[in-house]
Amino acid sequence: MRPHRDLSASHHLVPAGLIWPFALLASCFLWWGLANNLTDPLVKVFKEIFGMSTFQAALIQMAFYGGYFCMALPGAMIARRFNYKTGVLVGLGLYAAGCFLLYPAMLTAQFAVFCFAFYVLACGLGILETNANPYVLALGSPESATRRLNFAQSFNPVGSVAGIIICQVFIMARLPFDDAGKLSMTPSEVPAALATVIAPYMAIAVVLLVVWLLILATRMPLAAEEDDKVPFAGAAGRLLRNPFYLFAVFAQFCYVGLQITVWTYTNFYIPEQIGVSQEVALQYHTAALVLFGLSRWLFTGLMNYFRAATLLALAALSGLLLSLVVVFVGGMAGVIALVALSGCMSLMFPTIFGLGCSVVREDTKLASSGMIMAIIGGAIITPAQGALLDGFGVSLSYLLPLACFAVILGFAWTARRRA
Repeated sequence: MRPHRDLSASHHLVPAGLIWPFALLASCFLWWGLANNLTDPLVKVFKEIFGMSTFQAALIQMAFYGGYFCMALPGAMIARRFNYKTGVLVGLGLYAAGCFLLYPAMLTAQFAVFCFAFYVLACGLGILETNANPYVLALGSPESATRRLNFAQSFNPVGSVAGIIICQVFIMARLPFDDAGKLSMTPSEVPAALATVIAPYMAIAVVLLVVWLLILATRMPLAAEEDDKVPFAGAAGRLLRNPFYLFAVFAQFCYVGLQITVWTYTNFYIPEQIGVSQEVALQYHTAALVLFGLSRWLFTGLMNYFRAATLLALAALSGLLLSLVVVFVGGMAGVIALVALSGCMSLMFPTIFGLGCSVVREDTKLASSGMIMAIIGGAIITPAQGALLDGFGVSLSYLLPLACFAVILGFAWTARRRA
């Protein structure tokens, strides 16, 4: 085994000699952003193809983010038993396998089989994120860790934008949606529609295999292995007794649910508020993701001058106020506010992750798994908003994201007082 390389003394954001390994890791952030946002609009697609309620169709998100929850802890155990690189390879491999499983799902034309394929895909993402996020934190000094993670996470919205564009061009535009946002097709046309849905995933799987081989062949530092000999029970006990870490996990739970619900139901809110087609609504969604990406780069730069917790608090407060416009004003003002929410959300995941893990350095791997398990928020909050939408309408359903912003604001304020 290669000797451990101490990277903590480096004052560079990315230490010299690690640009290529860092680039490969950063590409992983892009690939899971692609999967997350390529999947979000499919709630609408599956609702129409299988004739389900919004709540039922949103179960695809429960399967997706349930996979994250189930594999976060095993992902941490892989890192403890082997190393972060092994965890990244296992995660990418399962991600590709889940994409390929969509082919038999298409052949069966059963919603449950699609849910299983997305579950496997997300199991890979859960392992991948559990290892890639703390790996990036470890590739340099602790002082620059949160900023370095924000920098790596800046590639995530690139994948997000690519995912929604791929969905718009290669899925939504090729399905026979009418002006009312309904799919008009006969039962005999369903197989062709499902083939359209899975085609981008087949291409992604091939690309993932190439990236898997590149990472396998690249010499990468072991980094931050100091917790290998820490007993699991002792580490878990310390984390469960750490109220700030637990608050960070809950804030991350709320954030992921917030992000997924805001983006999933954009294609419901915008057509209702301003009377446009699904294709036009996806253009607004794309604009939101572009804003998300640009804002993450902006916030990463601002962290050179302002504390991360302060920026998180300002973003959460802005998101809360914009949510009030979405719920109670509506119309074009509501649509603009909904798009602007993406700018507020941009720094939240990596910042909550970095702040939460900053107080548990000796237990970082297990703490990371807790943060990734919090992604179950996407599986719980998204169907919950779908039920609110079915019962009270799309505008009032956005009270749930508003409440999530309030929780994140509370966490940010607590983090500022600790600093």
